[in-house]
Amino acid sequence: MTSTHLATLPPLRTALELAAAGLPVLPLRRGKVPFGNCRTCAKDARTGRAVCGGRPNMKEAGPCQCPGPCHAWAATTTDPSVIASPAWASAWREAVTVAYHPGGAGLTVVDLDDTAALAWARQTLPATRIVPTTRGEHWIYQGAMRSVNAVRDGVDIKSTMAYARWLGPGTGTITALPDIVRALAVKKPSTGRSAPQSIAMPAWAAGEGVCPHRTPAYLDRGIAMAEQRITEARSAVHTTVYRTFLAVLSTHGRCGCLTEAHITRLFTAAQAKGESPRHCTDAWTNARTTLGL
Repeated sequence: MTSTHLATLPPLRTALELAAAGLPVLPLRRGKVPFGNCRTCAKDARTGRAVCGGRPNMKEAGPCQCPGPCHAWAATTTDPSVIASPAWASAWREAVTVAYHPGGAGLTVVDLDDTAALAWARQTLPATRIVPTTRGEHWIYQGAMRSVNAVRDGVDIKSTMAYARWLGPGTGTITALPDIVRALAVKKPSTGRSAPQSIAMPAWAAGEGVCPHRTPAYLDRGIAMAEQRITEARSAVHTTVYRTFLAVLSTHGRCGCLTEAHITRLFTAAQAKGESPRHCTDAWTNARTTLGL
């Protein structure tokens, strides 16, 4: 399918064709931004959060069952019955273009906004699929990661929990997401590294310090092994931290034996590898969400 072909289609038809190809899509209104939430999903003025609680695939899971295109990237879908549903019809009538959720399709978009950013990418990043934009280019890689804006001057990363405007299929072959792009989302420690910041994390009821299905010594060995796994990571630290958190929670997330001291040990190991406190919290939250905790 050519970009010229899609450019001649109204947004709804473009969205349906993209969805059929596996891209979760969303209508964008004038200004190239998502439509606002409906009244049911509107933000609470006191908390700043959606009254409905948000959609289940957002950072903080919620009970939202709204059939409309609320919550921006979290509403993207590949389901044609949803895309062409009456609940989305008014949005499509006003839509000026289409967005997609890169992370939902297992992709990462490196958004390069100026000539300096383009020059840096051409010297630094491996070749991949490139889509021209108004101000620069989108470099698209296979693999999802955390989305972060302004990782460098003129460089944003759009993947999970983000949307990108559809500007055509681009040219070139999509290649695997390299570690150098993942590393852009990691806050590098200063030369004189300070002590890891403490982060308040919810501790489960300790059950008098006894794990229902393992001995305390077994848990301590498990935490020590998790610390070692993070410490010995030579690349893809983001992924290692997340997978380690996921493994610990899958074993002890429901039994009531994890304490704040255990969690702090894991966060300390991750921060020693250069992970930011924010990313530690995100990785822990995402791991819990994945396991339904």
